[in-house]
Amino acid sequence: MIVTTAQLYKVAYKKFAAGAYNINNLEQTMGLFRGCIQSKAPFIIQLSKGARNYTDKRMLEAIIRTAEQMFPEAIFAVHLDHGDEATCYDCIDSGFYSSVMIDASHESFEENIAITRRVVDRAHAEGISVEAELGMLGGVEEDIKVDEGHACLTNPDEAVEFVERSGCDSLAAAIGTSHGAYKFKGQQSLRFDVIEAISQKVPGMPIVMHGSSSVPIEEVQRINAAGGKLDPSARGVAENEYLPAAKLGVTKVNIDTDGRLVWTRVHREFFRDKPAEFDFRPPGKIFMQAYADFIAHKNEKLGSAGQLETVRESL
Repeated sequence: MIVTTAQLYKVAYKKFAAGAYNINNLEQTMGLFRGCIQSKAPFIIQLSKGARNYTDKRMLEAIIRTAEQMFPEAIFAVHLDHGDEATCYDCIDSGFYSSVMIDASHESFEENIAITRRVVDRAHAEGISVEAELGMLGGVEEDIKVDEGHACLTNPDEAVEFVERSGCDSLAAAIGTSHGAYKFKGQQSLRFDVIEAISQKVPGMPIVMHGSSSVPIEEVQRINAAGGKLDPSARGVAENEYLPAAKLGVTKVNIDTDGRLVWTRVHREFFRDKPAEFDFRPPGKIFMQAYADFIAHKNEKLGSAGQLETVRESL
């Protein structure tokens, strides 16, 4: 059942964080649904601008609709991740999305507010929530690249003005994480002081944590043993920091890179061990189960495992 992100946030706020997982294909979708049913967790499906262009947005939407029928017990929201203004409007008009993210964090403070306000007005007219970003994470996300020198944490005082003037429903904050391959440059550490300050100054506002993959060392080692060349010192966000952050107001945690590592590890190992194989379905089946186990594990760390019935009762 597709619900609004607002409905999930109302139940989760300061209790647990909803896992927000990016998908691009059938195998990820199947693994995601199986893992969330396995762990009895509500979740958020994220479609990025890149994912919507990878095949066609209608293909991904049809896959999700089919999964909804196959797994009627699932409770989830559908979210646009890192959208520009035009993509946000397209998703709002489609009637398929629970919420959209407008990412104008690379613009000036005033322009960020102005763009976000326009998207909020369009979205709220259709009953759709809006996530906006304040502060800048380092790394690469879609077509936006921010180097370490230009990354900046969210200013809690600015957050008050930004939320009030933009009207956004959730705030993606820069709290010490980073996007994508940037994480391969070293350890991430959450700034709990910034999270707590934002939560105190904007009470009730769901905080969204981007760039939250943990980059498990065992995945990196197995990928490299199968021919990969990832940085062996790579580290992401420590998984034991997820739930403490959730207790302070982080209500949505975005995880993408870790899932890609699982895909890479499964396929590299499969074709290394079976070099004469050419059928992509056997490793696809292995990946779906591995991804389901990965999702269930993440939900445990987020505190969302076992929360399915609590959410269902609240609807």
